[in-house]
Amino acid sequence: MIETRWLDDVEMRAWLGFVFTRDLIAAAVGRDSLREANLTYVEYTVLARLADAPDHRRSFAALAAVLEWSQSRLSHQITRMEKRGLVARESIPDDARRTAAVLTQKGAQVLDSAAPAHVDSVRRHMIDVLDRSQLDALADIYDTLLAHHRRPESREEPTA
Repeated sequence: MIETRWLDDVEMRAWLGFVFTRDLIAAAVGRDSLREANLTYVEYTVLARLADAPDHRRSFAALAAVLEWSQSRLSHQITRMEKRGLVARESIPDDARRTAAVLTQKGAQVLDSAAPAHVDSVRRHMIDVLDRSQLDALADIYDTLLAHHRRPESREEPTA
């Protein structure tokens, strides 16, 4: 039987610090976004990922990948945002089975008006709380974690 490697005090502080601050910061930025722009944190994220795409459109597969969501979750979110006129669905000309999400003019206007308040909120709840060396260290830490979790998984079966 493999012995469990329990977290020591520093490891527990690091883990719980990540869990709680991620949730607290996302919730605070989300509340600010809803209050200032009537836009949820998730809606802002979808609009921003469409805005930075060529022609303000991404296939559902590409958008789901960049958001790191399932296509099912994305489809439900796009449906809600379509009802508000923020995005539209379009067939991909080369493949009628595939669909793209497109930023509408209204969606672009909402994003443009929401962006300054969003950045202010991110600064207030995270960036300006830390000094530059802390930000550098945090950015390095997240680069390492993202690289670890985004690397292709080995498809090889272990040999006995």
